[in-house]
Amino acid sequence: MAKTRSESVEYVLKKVKDDKVKFIRLWFTDILGQLKSFAITVEELEGALEEGMGFDGSSIEGYARIDESDMVALPDPDTYKTLPWRPKDEAAVARMFCDIKKPGGEQFEGDPRYVLKRMLKKAAEAGYIYYVGPELEYFYFKDENKDQKSTGFLDQGGYFDLTPLDVATDLRRQTVLTLEKMGIPVEYSHHEVAPSQHEIDIQYTDALTMADNVMTYKLVVKEIARQNGVYASFMPKPVFGVNGSGMHCHQSLFKGDNNSFFDKNDPYHLSDTARYFIAGILKYAPEFCAISNQWVNSYKRLVPGYEAPVYLSWARRNRSDLVRVPEYRPGKETSTRIELRSPDPACNPYLAFAVMLAAGLEGVEKKLPPPAPIEENVYEMSEEERRQKGIETLPGSLDEAIRLFENSELMRNTLGEHVFNAFIENKKIEWNRYRIQVTDWERERYLPIL
Repeated sequence: MAKTRSESVEYVLKKVKDDKVKFIRLWFTDILGQLKSFAITVEELEGALEEGMGFDGSSIEGYARIDESDMVALPDPDTYKTLPWRPKDEAAVARMFCDIKKPGGEQFEGDPRYVLKRMLKKAAEAGYIYYVGPELEYFYFKDENKDQKSTGFLDQGGYFDLTPLDVATDLRRQTVLTLEKMGIPVEYSHHEVAPSQHEIDIQYTDALTMADNVMTYKLVVKEIARQNGVYASFMPKPVFGVNGSGMHCHQSLFKGDNNSFFDKNDPYHLSDTARYFIAGILKYAPEFCAISNQWVNSYKRLVPGYEAPVYLSWARRNRSDLVRVPEYRPGKETSTRIELRSPDPACNPYLAFAVMLAAGLEGVEKKLPPPAPIEENVYEMSEEERRQKGIETLPGSLDEAIRLFENSELMRNTLGEHVFNAFIENKKIEWNRYRIQVTDWERERYLPIL
């Protein structure tokens, strides 16, 4: 049975004494998914849990204007964890995620965590619990500033390779142990396809817990790398010519303990609910791409030939499709799920999970029929073959993604006016700054001939 807030608060107030905590870091994100934090002492904790802690929101991207800048961070006691890399004796450090409120106590609509909670409430009203299992890939580099290129790789390993013990294997081991100390269970860790590229998969759980876990995961990966004198990056495409980093998202809907995606009589073991959900994802993926792939650099990854899907299709085994349905194993009904392969790990997980759920639920509510599955390699089809099969593509640039996004009623309704408009404004600025840059490629290509 879930604890009440007062029970959770009582537990935290006792636990900070047991853990000898002196400082508590209050965590939250801006609309881009950048982790923000400020610290309070343990003496302030009881008041913070009761009334929240005020801060200036005018400097937080997507939050407030100067004339309405006062914000309140209300800690969520269920997210209390000590930070294993900080002192443990008499001045330990803990963290809690916060919900952002206005000074009067009402919810601040620009808080990404609130956007996800609001969407999860809608799912709950339809009887569903939304579960997510993302696979976040990242690179290790020798240096933060100058070595985001092949010469900066720690290893030249490939998929599932066992690299020398004193390089990345030990970094992953330390990272997994730290995550587990913070109550985040890990399923797998392994070398990925590109040199110096790695993946640690967090155990499937409900979407809000998972969004908090993703933010923690990214910080832990970077912190362990820093402690070992290297740099970890979740940039979608840091190096030309090798695979970029994705965040494949496994997802399903449950009603209680029953997986709403499972049907024992279906050839794919997929229920009508699962098929409608897939249809919603495929229909709205171009509209939510600006959220799941939110940076200029994201679209350097979303190109054919590097495992990143660009075609709006689905299948079982085929990894060139946008949506993959992992094979059913007898007795594993609860594991029936779909995998969306387009998102990258540099997105804001709160907003990304919210828009994916919104798209899927729209398919369920409207009973949208999915297209036929495509088990062939979509990359190898000709343009004409793809056209005949009705296979559309994701947007090819941030500019194109923004245009689709800002015309989407579903995205506006899902994110709310504040986040929707602030996000568009931010991304248009990013695109305009990017498009006026003169790159090394242009100089090398054009200076000798023009």
